[in-house]
Amino acid sequence: MKLTGHDLLAIGFPEGNALGLALTLIEEKYSTAPLVEKIQILKKIVANTEAFIDDETFGPVAVALQKPAIDVKELHASAMPYQIYGAEAIEQGALDQMETAMRLPVTVAGALMPDAHQGYGLPIGGVLATRNAVIPYGVGVDIGCRMCMTIYDIPPSQLETRVDEFKKILLNNTQFGVATFKRPKDHAIFERKEFSELEIVRSLKDRAWQQIGSSGGGNHFVEFGVVEITNAINEFNLSPGIYLALLSHSGSRGLGANIARHYTQIAMNTCKLPQVAKHLAWLDLDSEAGQEYWLAMNLAGDYASACHHQIHERIAIGLRTTPLAMIENHHNFAWKEKDAQGDELIVHRKGATPAGKGVLGIIPGSMATPGFIVRGKGLAASINSASHGAGRTMSRTKAKQTILQGTVNKFLKAAGVELIGAGLDEAPMAYKDIHQVMDHQKDLVEVLGSFMPKIVRMCGDKRFQEVD
Repeated sequence: MKLTGHDLLAIGFPEGNALGLALTLIEEKYSTAPLVEKIQILKKIVANTEAFIDDETFGPVAVALQKPAIDVKELHASAMPYQIYGAEAIEQGALDQMETAMRLPVTVAGALMPDAHQGYGLPIGGVLATRNAVIPYGVGVDIGCRMCMTIYDIPPSQLETRVDEFKKILLNNTQFGVATFKRPKDHAIFERKEFSELEIVRSLKDRAWQQIGSSGGGNHFVEFGVVEITNAINEFNLSPGIYLALLSHSGSRGLGANIARHYTQIAMNTCKLPQVAKHLAWLDLDSEAGQEYWLAMNLAGDYASACHHQIHERIAIGLRTTPLAMIENHHNFAWKEKDAQGDELIVHRKGATPAGKGVLGIIPGSMATPGFIVRGKGLAASINSASHGAGRTMSRTKAKQTILQGTVNKFLKAAGVELIGAGLDEAPMAYKDIHQVMDHQKDLVEVLGSFMPKIVRMCGDKRFQEVD
């Protein structure tokens, strides 16, 4: 494989003359060497420039590297004003991160959703609009993570009378974490030109094929539940009533995670920011790296959608029925949108649901609390956004240390929920009260119906993944 400028940016080379010289000289001197050997040589030059000043081959590279580094970009002295929803339930760390994001020179507007909590760079639940700049950590690591719901014309009572059958359907048709299907289903996504034109994406294609149709770990799930439609969903001719539904939550698997890591490193190497803001480094959309990331991000989002569609296709076959409707929305993404003056903005929603006027979405609670089908109201102050769930009130570590399995079991039994898998870090009590979260955003979305989980599968202890 040919060494590229992106490889050098990823190991710490700044953009400029040193990068070009390094590419030329390494190919002249080590044209037949393996790619990994070339990268190791150039890593040594970056790590110890002084030692190579008099080197016969790489002296010019070392001299170029000693020239003044990229200037650190200054933050504004104070944060731009932004709207916070449900501030009393948002931890200080998330508020501090949002304040920093609102001081970036490329920031135009922002908002913080009621499920917000601290993350890397932009807080989870943060919405940030920028001008011609995309922030990889403003999108997030699990690019295009989404919700997908299929509604069926099946009596919900069957979730009780056929519980073992429904559990087997989940076990036979879903995979989580490192587990994948022995025979993955092909998909048109793999014909996309990005898989051949973008080097980082090309290197991930085989892994993406292996993981297609599977779900990640953590808070990702596939679950059967009961939907109650309270307001007619005319988009699908769904009348008010009770329905059986399947809800899934997952993202772009290893494909998205590796794209995020690769371009985050490039952004941090080329866009130097003060330490407090270093994870908010951006890529200019006029740059080659910025254009590449945009293409790769959109591919990862479409791949995440393809994974969900395969999950729902497998389940529909298992149920031997045709869906009435499918509702899908995503977060951990950046969109090109227009402001009130018609100017284009890049809107990052990291753990936030698009809620433009008339846009349908799903906001889940936890494994044993309700979620909601919503229609966006298009409120400008929220940048046409809403929460992406209940939001954590307890870190994963704290949840594992303080929550007892017996307490979780009692909660699940009281809610009438059958659980397959999941660790204590996903216990319902580790999350905020979804009803309070929804109350904080009643100006952002209209509630069309609710979803109550009944049979839930997540990534977890295999002892829970046995069906009699």
